[in-house]
Formats: sequence, structure tokens, C-alpha cells
Amino acid sequence: MTDTIKKPDTPNAGASCVLKESAADPTRHSWFERPVPGIKQQLTAPLTAVETEPSTECTSCHSMITNTALIFNCYICPHCDHHMPMSARERLQWFLDQVDGELGQEFSAKDPLKFVDSKPYPDRMLEAQTKTNETEALLVMYGKLRNLDVVACAFDFRFMGGSMGSVVGDRFVQAAETALERKIPLVCFAASGGARMQEGLLSLMQMARTAAAVERLRIAGVPYIVVLTNPVYGGVTASLAMLGDIHLAEPKAMIGFAGKRVIEQTVRETLQEPFQRAEFLLEHGVVDEVVHRHQLVDTTYRLLAKLCGQPNVDA
Repeated sequence: MTDTIKKPDTPNAGASCVLKESAADPTRHSWFERPVPGIKQQLTAPLTAVETEPSTECTSCHSMITNTALIFNCYICPHCDHHMPMSARERLQWFLDQVDGELGQEFSAKDPLKFVDSKPYPDRMLEAQTKTNETEALLVMYGKLRNLDVVACAFDFRFMGGSMGSVVGDRFVQAAETALERKIPLVCFAASGGARMQEGLLSLMQMARTAAAVERLRIAGVPYIVVLTNPVYGGVTASLAMLGDIHLAEPKAMIGFAGKRVIEQTVRETLQEPFQRAEFLLEHGVVDEVVHRHQLVDTTYRLLAKLCGQPNVDA
């Protein structure tokens, strides 16, 4: 018996078998008939304001706050109530209801010692001026606070640590002399690391100059209020920052002459918090009152109105 191979009846019988199998199994398709997967859109949450606007990280709680929210909240963290630093110009414009002009812009720093550390003193000055858009570490303005004429000055800690050089002394003395001449109060927002080492003895002499200017105000009965912000150290603390008629301080501001680590190395003891904080100085009689920044303008105005014998328009 021999095996015989049967040929298909028609030439397309094999193709018909494939088609029959395809029809029987609808999941099988030819390569050209394959389903093309589409692009799935991932649903994402809308971006928050912190992700779309310029923001700043709080140095205390590390939360991100938009710069717009910081400005409207007086540079206070809305999460932990931490008082963040303000530039000198922003602080004075926030403090005064009306700014009539600036003082001391004609003074400019020199380089009498040709001082060079990691870079020459003129280069360091230029770097600070570019960073802050200010010519020196102290800014002086005069204008209106409610119904009172006031001369106000503020240190900018971003400018070489708010260090006091000859120009800072010149501007403060001019502010005190203007207040003395016009018999209007002087307000100083202090924030400094001390005297400027690049000017040597000239910077140390500013302690005596500013102290003498404050003494002339005291003799003439012109009010002088100091607001201590974070931080205030060195020669500024030893002179103009501790000679006011009234000393106010912002919460948790660091205030002292020598730094905490220097004192610890000297006395061989570990100094615990809140050493050198505003609240610590309030308990020891150095500061008259610790005032929240939201109440600082009103508190300063009430004190000045009382000292000047003027009616309190807020009463």
C-alpha cells in the first residue's frame, strides 16, 4: 500500500484556511491590521503658586513661601512666624508713611589702608554694591510717620555684614544732626556684625563719633529710638545701638558684643538657648520691649508721639 498525497482542489485552498482561522479567532490580526496604542494622558495636579512664582525658603522651618506672600506679610514666615531679614530700603519704605528724601548719598568709601584679604577692598565694595544696589551699609531717609516728622536710618546686613565704616558713621552723624536741627525724632534699625576691619582705626573711630552725636540729641531732648533686628553685634552694639532712649527688639533677634562661640571658648562653658536672644535680653533689662514686626510701626509711633508731646492720631 502506497501513501498518496492529496493536492488541494483549488490553488488558493491554503490561503482560505488561513482566512478561516483568522475569522474563527477574532483576536488574531495581520501586522497591518494591528491596533495602534494611543498616548495616554497622565492626570497631574495643577501647579501651586510656590511652583510657578519666585519663592524663598524659610531658614527656620524650611517651608517655601512665594516672594509676593512674604512682601505682604512683612517678610514673616506664615508657617512658623520666623522674622526674615529685610533690606534697608524695603524696611524704611515700609516704616515711613511718606518718604521726603534721602541723606548721605554724597559720601563714598575710600581705601586708605590699601587693604587686601582674599580680594582688594575696592573689589569687595563693588561686589556688595552690585549685590544690594546700595552704595553703603546704612541708608538714611526722612519723612512722615503718621503726623510726625521723622528721620530714620537702617542697616543692610547684606552689605558686608552691615559693617560700620567711615561712610556709615558719616551718614549716621548727618542723620542725627538733621534730627537735632529740625527737632524731630531719630529712629535707627540696627543690624550689623560690627566695625569694618578693612578701614582699621577709622572704623573704630565711628563708635566715638556716633556716640557723641547721640549725646547731643540727649542733651537737646530729641527722642532717639533703636530697633534691634537680627543680628546686632560688635562695635555697633557698643555704640549707637545701645544708646537709645528706648530699645525695641524683634522676636528672637541675636544681640550682643562678642559672638556666642567666642564667649563659650572664653568662659569654657556651653551657653544654652535663648542666650543673646531678644527675649533673654528683655529678662535681663537690656531691651525695653520685644515687639512683633506687625505691631512695630504702631508701637514706635505711640512711643514717639508720647515723647514728643504730640497727639496720637490712632487713639
